[in-house]
Amino acid sequence: MTLGHSELILNPDGSIYHLNLHPEDISNTIITVGDPDRVRSVSRHFETIEVEKGKREFLAHTGTFRGKRITVISTGIGTDNIDIVFNELDALVNVDFKTRRLKEELTQLDFIRIGTSGAIQEDIPVDSFLLSASAVGFDGLMHFYNTGQVGNQKLEQELNDFLGWQSHKISAYAFDADTSLADTFGENHIRFGITATNSGFYGPQGRSIRLEPRITDFNRRLADFSYQNQQITNLEMETAGIYGLSKMHGHRAISLNAILANRATGEFSQKPVRTVNELIQLALEKLTA
Repeated sequence: MTLGHSELILNPDGSIYHLNLHPEDISNTIITVGDPDRVRSVSRHFETIEVEKGKREFLAHTGTFRGKRITVISTGIGTDNIDIVFNELDALVNVDFKTRRLKEELTQLDFIRIGTSGAIQEDIPVDSFLLSASAVGFDGLMHFYNTGQVGNQKLEQELNDFLGWQSHKISAYAFDADTSLADTFGENHIRFGITATNSGFYGPQGRSIRLEPRITDFNRRLADFSYQNQQITNLEMETAGIYGLSKMHGHRAISLNAILANRATGEFSQKPVRTVNELIQLALEKLTA
């Protein structure tokens, strides 16, 4: 099948539409961050930087750390942006841009999200690190795809039965991290948990400034859920979409979370920049160990 010009959109220079990247610009190991400013926080540790490109909120640097070629790219906030970034990154390695056809031999990418998050369990300290063993999505992204059997259907069913939010038109989906990539970090170095991916920062995460959320006990209900001796540990806005699209494309993905807030205790980090930088250093060290 040849992809039409309205389906695979390329810029006049042959780069992919939103990311402004050519296939040779990226590595098979890709770190994603939400904030474009955080791209430099990662790449400043590189020995060399060969690519620096950007368009809109999507900034990408490719270089080497301890001899390993790594790309770091900003996604912006939310799974709507994840849909753009992950489909276009896959196209960069698995579509021949000249013929506009899928390649016969597909390339597997490794994705490592480094992001910030808020805990909903009282015993999770601010400034700690958490790896999302699974992620449940309360946004709508993966409902637009035929996900087949690659999702965690048991977790999805048990969570939706427990919450009973279908009357609010809320139905969660669930996907797991890549276990082999997660094993790189090991439980001695980082806490594991189930992450909830939300479609917004205020009402969709149970926050109220002037507008009252429809579900006033949102975080407590999530915190009370248990699946195979695991709890929902934290809230953020990208991981479930990352896991879903990665699984469907045949890539490996993990999400690393710097816990900057604890919603249960009302705490917020006094050193957020330092905490994120420490997680960046840990990720780079583990990826090149």
